[in-house]
Amino acid sequence: MREDFLRPPASPAEWAADGIRLLGLASVLAAFVWWTLTDAGILALALPALLVPRLLGVLPWFDVLYGVTVSVAAWSNVLDLYRSIAWWDLVVHFVATGVIASVGYVALQRSGVLPDRPRRRTAIVLLPTVGLAISAIWEMVEWLGKTFVDSEIFVTYPDTIGDMAVGGTGALLMGLVLARIRIDRAANRAADRKDASWQR
Repeated sequence: MREDFLRPPASPAEWAADGIRLLGLASVLAAFVWWTLTDAGILALALPALLVPRLLGVLPWFDVLYGVTVSVAAWSNVLDLYRSIAWWDLVVHFVATGVIASVGYVALQRSGVLPDRPRRRTAIVLLPTVGLAISAIWEMVEWLGKTFVDSEIFVTYPDTIGDMAVGGTGALLMGLVLARIRIDRAANRAADRKDASWQR
């Protein structure tokens, strides 16, 4: 993991992914200057999340997708899009939970909790479980924010259940995708070595 985290970018997609991380940092500073401390705090919560794909060594295209999704989710809160566009909250929960659960799945593989080459159906079963857990944590953070930080944060029971259901569905879709493809460099390096050994 340390090797992946410290590796310099070598392709346009890798540069783009690191650029998104730098924009995340700049966003926190901008929000601190031009918006409110709460807005800066919301964007700051996204910063550690933006670093995780680099630490785990996911493929550059997925790193970009993940970074854009996390950034959009954070900025949607700052710009109040969740309340001004009725369906936006559900779209963000669907996409964000799916990509975040996918990174969680890679983390379980890299940490040895899952085998390096799990069965295809493992992703289909595990990703919705991880997605629902992430959704529950997300909703708890929203509740804590409303209770202790800003009463203007929108939290209701139907909204919470709807967000979790949509997030779990997004994670299930990503489980179907990850049953077919791998998004981590380690798995692709292993596959390349295997192919090379067969060609000898």
